[in-house]
Amino acid sequence: MCLAVPGKITSITEGDPLQRAGKVSFGGVLKDVNLACVPAAKVGDYVIVHAGLAISILDEAEAEETFRYLRQIEELGSALGPSA
Repeated sequence: MCLAVPGKITSITEGDPLQRAGKVSFGGVLKDVNLACVPAAKVGDYVIVHAGLAISILDEAEAEETFRYLRQIEELGSALGPSA
């Protein structure tokens, strides 16, 4: 199973459109992400990232809803314990 997660763009390095990249924050952890598939993305936008590639832009409300679901999954895993 593959998982794409939302992150917030904190900086962008312009240049060749196919190599457009930026720093994306995932809960405070910064990762380099290829932004070639989201040419309209700008600093402050939330993007969905899969395997180091931003595949779509989403609004803040959608990002927050996804973060809420991920926290619920984490809480469920904690409640079930290490054998789950």
